[in-house]
Amino acid sequence: MNKFLVLEAGNLTVAAFFLAIAIVVATRPFVRKEVKRFILIATISIFTILIAGHYYITSKRISEVKSAFASGEKVECESRLNRKAAQSIVISKDLGWKLDGDLFINPNYSRPFHSARCIVKVKPKIDLPSH
Repeated sequence: MNKFLVLEAGNLTVAAFFLAIAIVVATRPFVRKEVKRFILIATISIFTILIAGHYYITSKRISEVKSAFASGEKVECESRLNRKAAQSIVISKDLGWKLDGDLFINPNYSRPFHSARCIVKVKPKIDLPSH
């Protein structure tokens, strides 16, 4: 959970900002009591569901990426180093990558890649026409 909070700090900050706006709006004296309750309950419920869902999906993807890498499959990770050329990088054991906790490291690269920013590379399915 701690790693999720660090990785998604930007998104959580935006959610906290919108929650603060909802609290400010709900606490104005001209807002009726029923509306105040609805605003607060709806905002907290929606953000709780969205954050919990995002946590579940991210955790599941990390475990899928780690198990696929351990079994020798290729993993594709987001590369923020050079956005103009390649926006992703293929990682596999065959290319010298190692998994250290949640980070993919390689002595040929200056920075590691976090498994939360990766997906399992799917092999393309080629359908040949039958004659």
